[in-house]
Amino acid sequence: MKNKWIVYLLALAVFLIGTIEYIISGILPIVAEDLGITTSTAGSLVTSFALSAAIGAPVVIAATIRVDRKKMLLIMLGIFILSSCLVYISDSLEMMLMTRMVQGLSGGTATVIAMAVATRMVEERNRGRAIGTILMGLSSSLVLGVPIGTLLSETMGWRTLFIIAGLLTVIPLLAVFAKVPSITEQKAITLGMQLSILKDKKMVLAVAITLLYIGGYSSLFTFISPYLQQSTDLTATALSGILLIAGICSFAGSKVGGGIADAKGSKFTIYAGLSIQAGTLLLLTWFNGSIYAVIPLIMIWMAATWATSPAQQLYLVTLVPQSPDIALSVNTSFIQFGFALGSGIGGLVISSSSIGNLGWFGLVMVLVALLLAVRLFAYDKVAEHAMRL
Repeated sequence: MKNKWIVYLLALAVFLIGTIEYIISGILPIVAEDLGITTSTAGSLVTSFALSAAIGAPVVIAATIRVDRKKMLLIMLGIFILSSCLVYISDSLEMMLMTRMVQGLSGGTATVIAMAVATRMVEERNRGRAIGTILMGLSSSLVLGVPIGTLLSETMGWRTLFIIAGLLTVIPLLAVFAKVPSITEQKAITLGMQLSILKDKKMVLAVAITLLYIGGYSSLFTFISPYLQQSTDLTATALSGILLIAGICSFAGSKVGGGIADAKGSKFTIYAGLSIQAGTLLLLTWFNGSIYAVIPLIMIWMAATWATSPAQQLYLVTLVPQSPDIALSVNTSFIQFGFALGSGIGGLVISSSSIGNLGWFGLVMVLVALLLAVRLFAYDKVAEHAMRL
């Protein structure tokens, strides 16, 4: 694969963007104490990033589709770097929310453009590998970025972590400036084209499943640190170790899920992933007072959730085979909507009842997603039966 190191540096940029998005979950109590707000209110910092990425990124990409992709990537990475450094002086909730919105808009846009640029920098036969490498950077932020950030937060201060991530992003920015040629999209993917696929009832059901199962995941994961510490006073080292293992499970889950989807089909994998996700959330609500029961359940839950993701994306591509890029772009927005929905609901649950109840609300969302999957796949059976006739 030619220009391999450029693709790896683009993956580094996406890794840092993902780390900035998810790291709040690992240091939520520290951030809440520093800003003088409740833990539930601090969860809005996850919501604001996700909503900004979900809504803003598709709009920016559509509005600038004729602009040189290299120029847009440099601008978005530059804004992301500045906003990450701005965290250091954001001493109020309002200023932090604005900073997170800018991070979400610039980071979300940069991630999508990085995938597009990566496909232009390699041979056509290696475009799938290039996209996979970029997405691996994003998933690796859960495996490495969040636990490392949690571990370092006590010694370096949580604001310093954002500065470091921002400064490290200068490396891929310089690589893009020096080595990436001017790139103009040959085929414009407008916002209207992205929204048009939602006229299909099956597509609406499919992205609703994404919204709900990611929402069920986010409602608990956003507040994972205080959730784990509700019955046991964990040190930063112990907490970061648990998050590291959980991240590895999510990474392994996505790998295994992709393999099962190829072998058994996307529908089987989606059913299995959602069912295990629901089952572990139910068990978490029963055993949330025992850290020794909660930790292995968290591992299984993380693996099941991320095993569903590749199968869901594979199924979406089969729904819109003529425009797979559009289908995946829309699904990416609904993933971010799911993070926003889950973190918002989780914050409401904590502020109105108990953090131990997060599992119940996550369970409800995943069960609704499972019911929608049954409904969606029933349409496929009807269509297959009609074709045989």
